[in-house]
Order: sequence, then C-alpha cells, then structure tokens
Amino acid sequence: SLQAGLAVLLKAERLFHSSYHSQAVHIRPICRVSVRLKPPLSLPQDASCLAVSWELRQTLTVVFDSFTSGQGKKDWSLFKMFSRTLTDACPLASESKVYVDISPKNKEKELLEVTPPPTSVHEAIVQGDKRTYAVYDLLSPSLFNTSRSLNVQLKWKRPQDSLELSTPILHAQRYVSGYGLQTGEISTLIYNTHPYRAFPVILLETVPWYLRLYVHTLTIITKGKENKPS
Repeated sequence: SLQAGLAVLLKAERLFHSSYHSQAVHIRPICRVSVRLKPPLSLPQDASCLAVSWELRQTLTVVFDSFTSGQGKKDWSLFKMFSRTLTDACPLASESKVYVDISPKNKEKELLEVTPPPTSVHEAIVQGDKRTYAVYDLLSPSLFNTSRSLNVQLKWKRPQDSLELSTPILHAQRYVSGYGLQTGEISTLIYNTHPYRAFPVILLETVPWYLRLYVHTLTIITKGKENKPS
C-alpha cells in the first residue's frame, strides 16, 4: 500500500522525470543459530549453521536537480520534489526516519535553514569527513502535533549568486568514443579529490541490451599504471 509512510512520496510522474532513479532488491541468507565446535572436531562452514533466515532489502535512489529546476535556487522541499508531503509513518514499520544533510561547508555561520525543527541531530563520518544530519522521526508523537503533514524544507540564508556548487570528494564521468564493435569504447573516469585518503569504489555499469561488451578488453589505469580490481 502507498497510503502511509515514506511510500506516499513514490509518485510515478515525479520519480521518472528526475535526473536519475534506480531501484534495487537485495536478498541474502542470514544465519540465526550456529554450532561451535572445538578443534579437532570441525564442520564445513555452511554446515555449522542450524537455522537460516532470509533478509530482503529494497532500495530506491532518486536524484533531483533542484538547482536547475528551481531557476538557479538551491532551496528545496518535499512538496517541490514529490508534489506530496508526509502524513504519518507506516503502521508496520519499526523505524521510519528522514535524514537531511545540513553539514556546514566552512567555519562561518551555517548558511542553510531547515524547517520544521528536526526531532534530533545525527553526526557521522562519511568518506573521511564529518557530516551533520537533521533527523525527522516519523514515529515520534511530537512530530505531527503542530501540523497534520510534514513538509521538510531547506532554505539558504545567503543570496544564491554567492553560493558555489561544491564538487563531491568522489565523482565520476563517463563517455563513449569510437564506433562499432572494433573501435567503440566506453570510458569511465573516477576522481578522488581528497588530499590524502584513498577509498574503496564499487562501480556498477548499466549496459544497454543492444551493446556487446568483452570482459577481456577491460583495462583499469590508476595514476598512469595498470591496476586490477579485487
């Protein structure tokens, strides 16, 4: 049902007109009960599990270009992006939260304002940088006391002309060169702008059905030297 919780934001005409959207389903076995044996008694690794559960994880990733669609303004809100607001949490959910990145870009006063006031603030280390998130807990009784719906809004205090779009630490570009099966190439460039830290990268390429790629032609170059993936 799409009548409660975060699912009310899944409006097709909004999601499929975004700059990027991706849906994924992950299924994996999880061992709930296992047996421990001391040497020299041993069992194969998979035989030591006595009870297995299956975990189902569904994710939806959507990227909105609010700067372009908002005529050069970086302000955004849930209603502007989804044409809907949140009214309550899913009755079956044990946890339902919305995180908004409000990390300051410099040592000056915070340039952005998020409304309504968040339920709490969460800090985490992401790619070596300290990030601050405003957290809206849809299961909190006080969240819907003042209004019947939640429309998270982010506004910038400084005029938009003086704000520069920051480049992420990890970003990528992809382009096609040549033509045909013999000279055609797909090149993906991944940049790490961190001054000293290296990061593991998982690259997922979406290849059209009509394009045939040969795995043995894959080459990975790092700083001018050939590299091999794990």
